[in-house]
Amino acid sequence: MSDDHGQESWERRWTQVLAADAPAADRRHPNAHLLAEVADLPPGRALDAGAGHGSEALWLAARGWRVTAVDFSATALARARHRAERDGVGDRVEAIEADLGTWTPPAGRFDLVTCLYVHVAGSVTAAVRRLASGVAAGGTLLLVGHRPVDPSTGAPTRASGQTQVSVDDALAALDPERWEILVAEDRPREAAGSGVDAVVRARRRS
Repeated sequence: MSDDHGQESWERRWTQVLAADAPAADRRHPNAHLLAEVADLPPGRALDAGAGHGSEALWLAARGWRVTAVDFSATALARARHRAERDGVGDRVEAIEADLGTWTPPAGRFDLVTCLYVHVAGSVTAAVRRLASGVAAGGTLLLVGHRPVDPSTGAPTRASGQTQVSVDDALAALDPERWEILVAEDRPREAAGSGVDAVVRARRRS
């Protein structure tokens, strides 16, 4: 992983963001794709891979999920733990500091695995397979990646220089005999010219 998107770089970014105005960072809404895709799921065990300072993990925990939040920024995770305790869901959020470039979840443990806008060091298909291995039978895998170049304009996006999940890579990683693909599409962002998100939602058959 390059220094631009490595652990030290993200640690610096989170330190700067939270030092500048942590309450403002806390007010960021949970990801809209997560809200749209998993609001109808019954709560169980969830893995938030690349959890940052916890907006999605806390949203899930508030709805009854038991969440494992994984990130490699100690500063971001410390904020996530603080927010969980403050919001009364500390007993439902476990924080793990780990590099998703190598970390593998416990096999078949989670009813929901989410990975949103994570820069992948190495093979995207290998990363998707690792995360997918953590989904229990009948569970859901939700992947969202921001395209580094806006296909409608050719302009670089905020993910320029990063390697994030694409629809094609995700589908290549998921065996159709074991996965039912519920959503696999590129969704333009609401603000014109702000880019396109790849959204993949799949249910594990067995």
